[in-house]
Amino acid sequence: MEFDTVQFITPMTAWDRIGNSTQKATSRDNSEAALFSDVFQNVVDQVYTAQADVENKQYLLATGQLDDVHTLPIAEAKAALSVDILISLRNKTLESYNELMKINI
Repeated sequence: MEFDTVQFITPMTAWDRIGNSTQKATSRDNSEAALFSDVFQNVVDQVYTAQADVENKQYLLATGQLDDVHTLPIAEAKAALSVDILISLRNKTLESYNELMKINI
């Protein structure tokens, strides 16, 4: 085995002072905000996709083109669940925001 290519122990680096870490904290905050935004956008996209699937299956059922009728209630349940998840995420976000606003600095 060659141990020269793999480092098992990483060397310690000096810590930055608190005053110097503002730029790193800002970039970390921006990445965390982007991560939350991506999660929230993903949930909204899933709601739109689920609703479009329900509307498509309803159209196919109305025109007699839907072969397996049981897929419509399944799609409706998925759409309802995705809306419930979106509402829960919104409520938790607002609750967290309100808790942050209560903090005294």
